[in-house]
Order: sequence, then C-alpha cells, then structure tokens
Amino acid sequence: MYQGLPIVTNKITPFEQQGIPHHLLSIIPLDEEPWRVTQFKKRTLQVIEDIRSRGKLPIVVGGTHYYTQSLLFKDRSSIERSSDEEEQDLAREEIYRRFPILREDSEIMYEKLKEVDPVMAQRWHPKDKRKVERSLEIFLLSGRKASDVYAEQRKRREQLVDVAESGDEKDAETVLSSSLLFWVHSDKEVLNERLDARIGKMITSGLEEEVLSMDDYLQEHVESGTPVDRSRGIWVSIGWKEFEEYLKALKAGTASAEEVQKLRALAIERTQNATRQYARRQIQWIRHKLVPALAQENASDKLYLVDSTNVSAWTENVHEPALSVADAFLRGIDMPHPVEMSANAKLHLAVKEPASEEALATRECEVCGIVVVGEKQWDAHVGSRRHRSVVKNQGKREAQRRYLKDQTEMKEGKSL
Repeated sequence: MYQGLPIVTNKITPFEQQGIPHHLLSIIPLDEEPWRVTQFKKRTLQVIEDIRSRGKLPIVVGGTHYYTQSLLFKDRSSIERSSDEEEQDLAREEIYRRFPILREDSEIMYEKLKEVDPVMAQRWHPKDKRKVERSLEIFLLSGRKASDVYAEQRKRREQLVDVAESGDEKDAETVLSSSLLFWVHSDKEVLNERLDARIGKMITSGLEEEVLSMDDYLQEHVESGTPVDRSRGIWVSIGWKEFEEYLKALKAGTASAEEVQKLRALAIERTQNATRQYARRQIQWIRHKLVPALAQENASDKLYLVDSTNVSAWTENVHEPALSVADAFLRGIDMPHPVEMSANAKLHLAVKEPASEEALATRECEVCGIVVVGEKQWDAHVGSRRHRSVVKNQGKREAQRRYLKDQTEMKEGKSL
C-alpha cells in the first residue's frame, strides 16, 4: 500500500497484473501516518462494494493476516487472541518492535492504559501484566479502545442470539456469506527454499539500491528536524531493518571492503531468516486463529487448501482444483468439502477443540507473587525450578524463625 519501494514490499509488477485492475496499491505516502487496521478495513470494504456494484468479482490477496481477516467478521476484532500457546507467539517480535512500551513493566503500561482507556484500566490490577498489556495492545494496533471493542462484541453476540431465536437468518449475514477463501500451501522445507530464492531475486532486482534510497530519505528528515517514526509502517518491513548495519558501514567508508562484504552477507542472511520466521507465523495464524474463527461461525467450508509443494504439478494440484471450486461457488452448486481435497488439507484444516473454562482460569502463586493462566501453565510453574527454590528458601526461613522463637521463649522462661 506504500508508495515506492516495490522490492522491499514485493509489490506486484504491472506485467504480473496482466491488465487486471488492482486497488489500494501505492496509496500511502512515506511521510503519511501509517494505516491502522480500522482504516484498511473501511477503505477496502468501500472498494469491494464498488467492484460488486459494477457486476465484477472482488479478489483480496494477502498479505498480513490480521488485516485481511478483519474483513471477514463483523462481530469480532481481527486481533483477538486465544490461549493457545503457539498462537501466543504470533507476530510478537513485530508488535514489540513497533510498540516498545509493551516490553515495559506492568505499572508503566498501566499508566498508559489509564490515559487511553480509563474504563478498561479500572477492570485490571496494575500488576496484572497480561491483561494490561493485552488491553493496551488492542488500542495500539487498532486505534480503538479495548473497552469499546469488547462492548461491541457483547452487543453483537446478543444480537446474534436474538436473530437465532427469531429465525431471521438474513440479519445474521456477514461478509463470510459471500466469500470463498483459498490457502496456497507448501510443505515447510520446500517453502523455505523458495523464500531464500525469493530474497536472492530481490537482491538481483535492486533491493540494495532501494534501501539506500530509504536511508537517504531518513537522513533528510533527521537533518530537517522532522524525524520519522521507524516503529511502524514501511519501516518495520523485512528487507529494510536487516540492512541498516550494512548501510552504516557502507556510507561511513571506514570499514574495509572485506568487512563491508561480510556485513552485506549477514544482511542477506538475516533477511532470509526473518522471511522464513514470518512465513511460519503466517501459517500459525491460519491454523490457530482463522480456522477456529471460521469454525465458530459454522463457516469451515469456506476455506480451501490447495497444495503448491510440487510446482511441476501446479495445474492438477492448484489451478484446476481452485477453478473447479470457484466455479461451483459462483454458480451456487454443491462443492466438495475442503478436507476432502488432499491429505494436506485434511491435516491442516482440522479444528482444535476450544480450551475449557477451567483451563483458562487465572491463578495466583502467593509464594512467588505471580499470576498464571490455565491449568497447564499452573502445573508448569509449580514444577519449575524457580518455584521449588522459592518454596525451599521460604521453608528454611520459617524453620529459622521458629527456632529463634523457641530460643527466645526458653530464655524468657529461665529468667522467670
């Protein structure tokens, strides 16, 4: 969506567009405030409605999943999380990099939460870091108060209950009712090879020249007294930050040619690593967030996985199955169930059972002074070396206290 920087953002080229109109490309200037998910959702839904009004078919291609998923559910924030341990890791480093305050102590985050969302702050204890961080994160990512988000969700759930009781299904329609989703999936080893090759292609296409121009842009703003917020937007893109150390050495001119080449090789390696990690998190998002969200809406039959692991079999594994499903969907005829499409589809589209209320219960360890969520985390904490050490030391202190008390009582008894 950002102007310029086609290589860093892997923007589709005019040749690749094949004459098909593409929307929301290059619409955000570098000096404009980066978009939040609410801005993206509003503008994208306007474009989708315009395309449909002209009798055309809108196709959304992602992309960052918590943006694209925000289009699908009217009654749920796209950044809502569950308690799944793997899901807890989704995009954490990117979020912390964009919003450093989320790494601070709970008291500092709590003060910020009181400032931006006092209603939500009143619900939590200042030391309840998990809840304070989550509420603040919602505001930082979406630009909306967590208290408003949760209030809307409650209202929407109540409306859905009323609709279900009245039998008026039309009012319960969401964007999902007219959507079909495709997940072009590849096995991990094959995908990693392709991602590494993609970075090589970006280097050949001029990635270094592009990041040099970005650095020049930054320096111009620094010198003019208008520094750029590098914690958001294009400045957290993979392929820029990994090259910063190399750029500094290159521009300073003090490092030897050999040292500069080592930094260049390191920058490329870091870009490849970051790309593989991001791909892993994207897959986790689909499996642990999108799939359960669809299941909750009874819309699991909307998501189809096509297997692109073997490129030589692209036509029979991806192209033809996708066209067949899309054709059936648009004609309103019976479609195959998604899990029946392939072995990989059956493996990756399975829905995990939701955690029980007991599994999500919050418990406080009075010995260690920390709060944990769920039986699994509680068992892990109680069995941890830290907890056992604190209990052991506390036992020693208690025994010593009793000993001193007994000695004092004996001395007082003798004196009497």
